[in-house]
Amino acid sequence: MIARELKDPRIGMITISHVEVTPDYAHARVGFTVLVGDPQVNEEALNEAAGFLRNLLFKRLHIHTVPTLHFYFDRTTEHAADLNDLIAKAVASRSKDADE
Repeated sequence: MIARELKDPRIGMITISHVEVTPDYAHARVGFTVLVGDPQVNEEALNEAAGFLRNLLFKRLHIHTVPTLHFYFDRTTEHAADLNDLIAKAVASRSKDADE
């Protein structure tokens, strides 16, 4: 729906990474990552379009309660890349020490 229904040029190529729904289905935290574009700009645009997206979900899901959507930029992939870099540096340092 985001790719096909939203026409906001501020929204780049995003991926929904996960959704956390409250037990009463009143709210849903939607984590996303960005391939192209500024995460902050995308977050603002998605949160502005949250009501529109909720309405589309309501029409398509045919369920009694559709949660209010709250979008946030998920930094998990950034943290994973940082950890990968640290591990690679540690391995390189260890192999360098072993060579000496």
